[in-house]
Order: sequence, then C-alpha cells, then structure tokens
Amino acid sequence: MMNSIPMPDISPDFTIEDIHKIREWNYERRKGMSPQEIIDDIKAGAREFEVLIEEARQSMEKAATHESVTPALKAEGL
Repeated sequence: MMNSIPMPDISPDFTIEDIHKIREWNYERRKGMSPQEIIDDIKAGAREFEVLIEEARQSMEKAATHESVTPALKAEGL
C-alpha cells in the first residue's frame, strides 16, 4: 500500500531543512505500510541507487579513458 506523495523539492545547497523534508516525506509515504512493505520499499530504492551509481561509474571510466587517449592522439597528430 504505497502512498503517492510527491517528492519534496530539494535545494541545490542540500540543507538540514531538506533532510527534514525527506524524512517527513518518507514517514508520510510509509505510515500505512507493514514492516515487510517498508523493507521492500527500502530495498527497491537501494536497487535504483545501485543502478545510478553503476551508470555514474561507467560514465567516469569512459571519460577517463577518453581523456587518456585524446592527448596520445593529439601527440601523434590524429
């Protein structure tokens, strides 16, 4: 029984008020859930986060590879 409460707006500076907003949002979303539903919700969020982290890691590796290849190509006049 997941509530459809919209996610709060978070400031670019990520302040303590933002943390309070997120905590309140999670409370409101989960207040009607059973303990197992809460665990499932947390695990689903963790899986989504893992995907984001992996995508960021691959992007960084690709950029690092590109940066290390580009100077070598420039040195060869390519």
